[in-house]
Amino acid sequence: MGGFFGATSTRDVVLDVFFGVDYHSHLGTRRGGMAAVNEEKGFQRDIHNIENSPFRTKFAGIVDEMHGNACIGCISDSDPQPLLIRSNLGVYAITTIGSINNADELINQYLSFSGGHFTTMTGGRINSTELAAALINQKSNFVDGIRFAQEKIDGSLSVLILEESGSIIAARDKFGRLPILVGKDNDGHCVSFESFAFEKLDYEFEKELGPGEIVRIYPDKIETLSKPHKKMKICAFLWSYYGYPTSRYEGINVEVMRTKNGAVMAREDKAKGLCEGIDYVSGVPDSGTPHAIGYANESGIPFARPFIKYTPTWPRSFMPTSQSERNKVAKMKMIPVHDLIQNKSLLFVDDSIVRGTQLRETVEFLYSHGAKEVHMRSACPPIMYGCKYLNFSRNTTDDDLIARRVIHELEGTDGDKYIDEYSDASTERGKALRENICEKLHLSSLEYQSIAGLIEAIGLPEDCVCTYCWNGKG
Repeated sequence: MGGFFGATSTRDVVLDVFFGVDYHSHLGTRRGGMAAVNEEKGFQRDIHNIENSPFRTKFAGIVDEMHGNACIGCISDSDPQPLLIRSNLGVYAITTIGSINNADELINQYLSFSGGHFTTMTGGRINSTELAAALINQKSNFVDGIRFAQEKIDGSLSVLILEESGSIIAARDKFGRLPILVGKDNDGHCVSFESFAFEKLDYEFEKELGPGEIVRIYPDKIETLSKPHKKMKICAFLWSYYGYPTSRYEGINVEVMRTKNGAVMAREDKAKGLCEGIDYVSGVPDSGTPHAIGYANESGIPFARPFIKYTPTWPRSFMPTSQSERNKVAKMKMIPVHDLIQNKSLLFVDDSIVRGTQLRETVEFLYSHGAKEVHMRSACPPIMYGCKYLNFSRNTTDDDLIARRVIHELEGTDGDKYIDEYSDASTERGKALRENICEKLHLSSLEYQSIAGLIEAIGLPEDCVCTYCWNGKG
């Protein structure tokens, strides 16, 4: 995934952007970057690898090096950015969020007529933000260029552009799969993925961009360059997992949604008689915890924390580059509370079940410390498709997903015809999926939230929410 933050003001805003970007660190673990502009120095830029050291550490002291009344920055889970571009549209800095599935096709098209070139990275890959800039530069102005890029790209593209004059152009992807919000203080404006990032910096909420909306942001005003589209498909996974608990998207708070989501799951379990004999409800920390609190409140089963994650040195379990090291780190982070595990029947709520590798490690950990039963609830439906819009997971094929892998074990690729049935717990195929995963992960029981239940918890109309990873409908 990734996140960005920018500000333009009558004062120096590099410190604001430093903290604003740092508040997006939960969205990416590979690279961070900042770019600023002022009349004296012009453009300045700094990019660092943050795989083994957090953004704050790598950019400590940035205010001694970088100055500007306008600045943008990003956390990236993919390519280095922001980039500095000189083109027919002028000199500008650009950062993007999204996914370009047809990159090779677009690169070949561009090279076939332009006579230009791209800077290649290790392995010959092209920086996706540089590709986006190349598409934008084919038009005579930023608005037409951004629209052109968003139409040509199979995937999604949200953009921040820092102009030499100090204004910022912000463009939300055409279906609004990710949010962009604008804040205001006495000296200027900021633009952010996460709402809490600017609230903590004493900016007040000004507006949330609509799908496909493009604005130019000045210290004293916001100019609408392209009105929002009517159709929205915001990512439901923002609420169930990726979004920070204190943020709001489309006016809906993440923590409130997760608590409600857990309550919806408990309501369904109670109706089926599945809440009997459980000693404690717990969340797989950290994002599973609010779902579990909602489940506990609705079910009447006490909430507890049978294990705690040790996060001071490894805040995210998938920071290492190798899967084996990520698994080892995930295991080392789990510290048991023996009195809450031994001889207890435990029900855990996880935000999602993707590959199942770390979950199996967690279940084995609990049994090794004396758990009598381990029941699991997923706060979202079975993940059947790798995300093609936002790159929220790193699977390379759908067979990396435990649900699809089990379907293929049961019926081969013919099983793909019946994904809707496998997702539905009331069907024979749905029961077979859950029983098979229970066996693989050594679970006493397994249930998934339904799409209807998830949509109820979010509170938006279903046709406004992207559910591609569960049902292939983006």
